[in-house]
Amino acid sequence: MVVGAGVIGAACAYYASLSGLRVTVIDRGPVAGGTTGAGEGNLLVSDKEPGPELELAILSARLWRELATGPPTRNEARTVSRLDSRIESRFEYERKGGLVVASTEAEMTALRKFAAGQKQAGVEAIEVPARGLAALEPHLAPDLAGGFHYPQDAQVQPALAAAHLLKAAADMGRLTLRLGEEVTAVLTGPNGEVRGVRTPAGDAKAPRIVNATGAWGGQLARLAGVELPVLPRRGFVLVTEPLPRVVRHKVYSSDYVADVTSGSAGLQTSAVVEGTPAGPVLIGASRERVGFDRALSLEALRRLAAQATRLFPALAEVRAIRTYAGFRPYLPDHLPAIGPDPRAPGLLHACGHEGAGIGLAPATGMLIAAMLTDREPPLPVAPFAPERFAERAATG
Repeated sequence: MVVGAGVIGAACAYYASLSGLRVTVIDRGPVAGGTTGAGEGNLLVSDKEPGPELELAILSARLWRELATGPPTRNEARTVSRLDSRIESRFEYERKGGLVVASTEAEMTALRKFAAGQKQAGVEAIEVPARGLAALEPHLAPDLAGGFHYPQDAQVQPALAAAHLLKAAADMGRLTLRLGEEVTAVLTGPNGEVRGVRTPAGDAKAPRIVNATGAWGGQLARLAGVELPVLPRRGFVLVTEPLPRVVRHKVYSSDYVADVTSGSAGLQTSAVVEGTPAGPVLIGASRERVGFDRALSLEALRRLAAQATRLFPALAEVRAIRTYAGFRPYLPDHLPAIGPDPRAPGLLHACGHEGAGIGLAPATGMLIAAMLTDREPPLPVAPFAPERFAERAATG
């Protein structure tokens, strides 16, 4: 059983179905009704330093390319050699590439150091001098110091991606989808082992439960009698009127990486600007820990608009037609919790991906499926162990 019908839960359900398991997915709302529906759809390797998260991102980048050709059936193998980076799929997969830009020579030096480590980990990072930026992005500000081009960065429409993963699982005849049912209790046995969940529609029995509830992952964990320190980190996205393709890549400033890895609870903004197939330009990204408060922050929006027009001066004359907010599921060490929780036998977690959940969804689903079927995971899973926070508290 998977609790959560966002992109992480959908990926877990899809890969578990592909492994031969029957899966029930339960969500209190619609498909992609939480963080997934408020996401930009970033599939990034460019913002991750060498380590476990980058390994997860590289695997996911390959899996997203495979899924973009059409999710394979259980008996159908797909190879990377058959993949086409120009694919237009049902969930708007676009391997547009990322461009990280620096305003000063000092920032450019930091980008070179960061990219050098990424290259050793298998990331393609191409230095672009100041004079070469216009060839990639003609509307960029002319006074930037340079940047790095990351061809592996891509984008999907996240709600469509979640829906199509669930549809693929349903097409295999292995999925039961229960929407509009809030989990109010986790059913457990005498030794704390999970036995299912309770919803207003009745009990649903299952020997294993995957917690894919995103920013609400800590709440579900507590229903099972364990603590997982997931906190919501609010973010806003500005959406412009439809435009010709003013922005070709996913473009962001070098300070975005520092914001991603920061543990600050205060408001942080760093421009991430990208065009979409439908025409509107999406402008993020802001971060702040204010609980589940959805109140509009004019200060955050002002900062985003100013930073975006600093990168693309032409956007100053463009209308912003709407904005939306979402909650990133934040964990203190910036790594997701993926795998079984020994404190509650039968409970597995797949949450805490913060702003990278859409990009990391396929690899997360593949890891969970491997654990559910006692197969060797494609990556080391120890860095993502859910109990790591309890162990640190005990020794700290």
